[in-house]
Amino acid sequence: MTQTNRDFSRGPVWKIILQQSVPLMLAQLIQLLYNVVDRIYIGHMDGGSSTALTGVGLTFPVITFIVAFAALFGMGGVPLFSIACGAGDKAKAEHILGNSCCLLLISSVILTAAGYALCKPVLYLLGASDSSYVYAADYLHIYLAGTVFSMLNTGLGGYISAQGFPRMGMLTTVIGAVLNILLDPLFIFVLHLGIRGAAAATVISQIVSAAWVLHFLMNVQTPVPLRKTEIRIDPVTAGRICRLGTSNFVMQGTACFVQAACNSTLQQFGGDVYVGIMTVLNSVRDVIALPIGGLVSGSQPVVGYNYGAKCYDRVRSAIRFNTLAGAVYTVAAWLLIVLFPALWFRIFSEDTALLDAGIAAIRTYFFGFVFMSFQFAGQSTFQALGKAKQAIFFSLLRKAIIVIPLTLLLPRLGMGVMGVFIAEPISNALGGLASFLTMYVTIYRKLGQKTE
Repeated sequence: MTQTNRDFSRGPVWKIILQQSVPLMLAQLIQLLYNVVDRIYIGHMDGGSSTALTGVGLTFPVITFIVAFAALFGMGGVPLFSIACGAGDKAKAEHILGNSCCLLLISSVILTAAGYALCKPVLYLLGASDSSYVYAADYLHIYLAGTVFSMLNTGLGGYISAQGFPRMGMLTTVIGAVLNILLDPLFIFVLHLGIRGAAAATVISQIVSAAWVLHFLMNVQTPVPLRKTEIRIDPVTAGRICRLGTSNFVMQGTACFVQAACNSTLQQFGGDVYVGIMTVLNSVRDVIALPIGGLVSGSQPVVGYNYGAKCYDRVRSAIRFNTLAGAVYTVAAWLLIVLFPALWFRIFSEDTALLDAGIAAIRTYFFGFVFMSFQFAGQSTFQALGKAKQAIFFSLLRKAIIVIPLTLLLPRLGMGVMGVFIAEPISNALGGLASFLTMYVTIYRKLGQKTE
């Protein structure tokens, strides 16, 4: 078993961040293919009609809600795990990992049961029409069967990279994603299972990925392994995981409510076509936001380790690198959207109605995307250093306090469907700048003035 460099306190910070981030970006990209490939194939079903694509888009809030719990109990423990590793406390790190795994298992069972019980009323609440509900229900009924595997894969994957094995973390995702890409056309078009085939391919792939993650973490050669004796709930440790993971939960959970607000409002003011447009925009956003998300996620173990090792100059260096690299990337990504808006829609559907109405929507939705780099830089720093209250607040600010009210209000002030798309850039600017400036004043400047 090889590794890149588990001592994050030596060597150029930017280089270590890239060593951690690039494999993680690739892993997240491949992970994203689980859903994006489904959407591409589904969008070309039934002669290119957007109804099936709209149906799967209605399941996004439910899937995002499940991911939110994986982030709460999985990613919430990774910064604590990294700090413990940096301090040389292996027993504490194992204890954190075990508690995180137990929380993921318990919550996945509860979420699966609740999902089946509430499927129909929830989908109609999210904006389903009678025609789109059929597709949404077919997809979700099968997807829910793989909840436990999805949560273990998503929630525990970060503990592999945090130990200095980013390439192995990438490999755990590659296996499942490649399998999903191969199974999708087989199940959808060859076996004629349609949208149910897409969901089945995803579940099978998640099972394989989860098995690989558990195999790695439970290997005795792993530096900090997942021990069966530690898979239990310690109220104190679980509480710390939940407090820090709440920022992830809020970020994902509010994304769920944003998606729900968007879908229901678009259904009211525009119908199924605009819900389909939002499905494409969500997919495009997931793809283009992935590199910057991977960058800051890969840097979190580096920041946390150096903070635990009291190397504060290196923490400052990591923050500077994240901010500059993120700003350059988001400007470049925005230019691609503005210059080639139609290209993104043609990837997902051949429906001309979707394309004609979607060009203005995508240009509006991604205006000011650069401010997301400041949101990511500030948010990830708070989280990496265990500043749970600040991380939670700025997660709530951008989505719950700004974007959801605007999404509900602007269309009713005469903007119609465009009000939904305008709400996103406004929230990016206000929330992103507030998060970054607060982090700069309360953390960055203080680390530069003294060693703690």
